[in-house]
Amino acid sequence: MATPLTLLEHWAKQSWLIGYDAEALLQLAQQRYQELRRYSTPTIFLAESDPLHFLAGFVAACSVPCRVFLCNPNWGSSEWQQVFQLANPTVIWGKVTTDYATNAFNASQGADGADEHSTLIMIATGGTSGNIRFAMHTWETLSASVQGFQNYFGCDAVHSFCLLPLYHVSGLMQVMRSLLSNGKLIILPWKAVEARQRLEAEGFFLSLVPTQLQRLLPSSASWLCQFRAILLGGAPAWDALLEEARSLRLPLAPTYGMTETASQIATLKPTDFLNDQSGCGRVLPHAQIEILNHKISIQSQSLMLGYYPNFDQRSDYQPDDLGYIDKQGFLHIFGRESNKIITGGENVFPSEVESAIRSTELVKDIAVLGIRDHTWGQAIVAVYVPQFKVSSSQVQQRLDGKLSRYKYPKHWIAVKQLPRNAQGKMNQGQLQQVVMNALNHSQILL
Repeated sequence: MATPLTLLEHWAKQSWLIGYDAEALLQLAQQRYQELRRYSTPTIFLAESDPLHFLAGFVAACSVPCRVFLCNPNWGSSEWQQVFQLANPTVIWGKVTTDYATNAFNASQGADGADEHSTLIMIATGGTSGNIRFAMHTWETLSASVQGFQNYFGCDAVHSFCLLPLYHVSGLMQVMRSLLSNGKLIILPWKAVEARQRLEAEGFFLSLVPTQLQRLLPSSASWLCQFRAILLGGAPAWDALLEEARSLRLPLAPTYGMTETASQIATLKPTDFLNDQSGCGRVLPHAQIEILNHKISIQSQSLMLGYYPNFDQRSDYQPDDLGYIDKQGFLHIFGRESNKIITGGENVFPSEVESAIRSTELVKDIAVLGIRDHTWGQAIVAVYVPQFKVSSSQVQQRLDGKLSRYKYPKHWIAVKQLPRNAQGKMNQGQLQQVVMNALNHSQILL
């Protein structure tokens, strides 16, 4: 079977990588490959911020038996400490705080039960809690995701326009789709697009998180309309944002997926979105979803092998999400089990309250959670970024009539910025700390 390196050699003379020198990428990948051949199943920390160096390291690592960890070069010391406690690297590529390399304790030297002659690709997840975990994937699980994507959209060559970090599954899978399908790939920093640096990419697939789409609208609508589909994921999108995109006739494709499933396993096609269909669309052909009492169970050829270093022998994966599939076969997600708030005996899901508050158009960003309360069991708290000098009373007045009274927040906390990561996901640990500091609560319940 051809290795990723031979695949890169095959496409090197074609203009598949736009804006970068494909020949230079191949040469660097070959150098990295020769470096790895000196070791027997090395453990690699790949923390390159430069896309060319990241791609070279990734292709080289996937061409030899190894354990490659895709790392965020912007991690701080506490994050790197967690990573070094999981594994001791043989090779480090990129910017890494190495103080912990010699002081790591209880470090695992390998994945239990792993074949020494195989390649494991560790993709970081768990960013919402602040505790880093690595989902173990292989070239085969990532390839299965690509195949499912091609079949679902009915395309041979997948052209990708990548604005997301390559170490994250949402960025990595854009690379995989183009590389495996002989598609073109554009990699551009998000700040460049936000600063209106535009490239022609008609027929390309673009991936965005909701906060990125919000920042691009409405001024960039004409540019966004050129894409075959704008894959929207990473965090729940709010109704007002979706309605604005629909009014501008954007080819939006809301998705459902996660690191554990190698990106999306359900997608709403742009034609359905523009025909006022809601939800996350139908399940892609490489996956199956079963729902019992709103709890989701996933089977997929792209499913991870487990969280490093422990292999999971189960054939399915149960995320924290709650949802249902309608009569047309469209998946709908309405909340997370762990985020559910029980107040006065009533169930409240933060996403519904957040959507209603956003619809007031008086907040730039919003997060809702529950805190322990002696009277209600849990009290609803809204942490928000106000538009200009908007007060909480003004937001509450505009909110009147949009929700049942028991769903109204009992506490309002104004902040300058919410603790989101690059993919728009909330860091729940930091959010809890914001609430604790503001309300002087000793314990927060989500």
